[in-house]
Amino acid sequence: MFLLLVHSAWAAPKKVAVFVALCDNASQGIQPVPKAIGDGDQPESNLYWGCTEGFGGCFRTSKAWKLKKKEIPDDKRIFERVVYLNDAGTVEVTAEAWRGSEIKACLAAFESALVSGNHDLCAYIGHNVLMDGPVDPPAAKAEKACDAIILCCMSESYFKDRLAKLGVRPVMLTTQLMYPGAFILRDALPVWAKPGSFEEIRAAAGAAYARNQKISLKAAKGVFAVLP
Repeated sequence: MFLLLVHSAWAAPKKVAVFVALCDNASQGIQPVPKAIGDGDQPESNLYWGCTEGFGGCFRTSKAWKLKKKEIPDDKRIFERVVYLNDAGTVEVTAEAWRGSEIKACLAAFESALVSGNHDLCAYIGHNVLMDGPVDPPAAKAEKACDAIILCCMSESYFKDRLAKLGVRPVMLTTQLMYPGAFILRDALPVWAKPGSFEEIRAAAGAAYARNQKISLKAAKGVFAVLP
């Protein structure tokens, strides 16, 4: 028992990579949002990054997540890269803010990360770019088991079969039009890391969405697909 406790205490955190395609009225097939939050070249005010419910704003203000590193990548398509560790030390999240006009490259980077063998889970946040046209998936299959979360409108319809062909397990997909706020990821990742069941992960996502959107828990859970 003592050895088990020691092992658990020193277990490395699970590695999560998050790819955020900034909201961009000019280049994405979205219902336009106010200009101040829909400029894909302005991460600090962007709906999916700098705003209170964007990844940067959401994780920065969370008491359960601590910033470990922040950097500006050499790749000009990426504005910022941040690393967060949750207070339990079970999940380390590396997130990138991608230029809105580079959304297809962002999706390609997400899917390449899924099959790379370097992560336990990869997540995509942003507009469902597959609604705008095809994007070629990686030719390779996943080198090791990897989970996927895709927070965009109707991701189950567009991505479930695609992920299966890559050899990746989806743990959160969406069934309808929705707002992909990072608060969903913030609350669901610790449950996933326990590891929680598919239904427990869905319940955590639904509870976060219900609070944010001020809708019933039943309606909020309906936003997220029943998996597997």
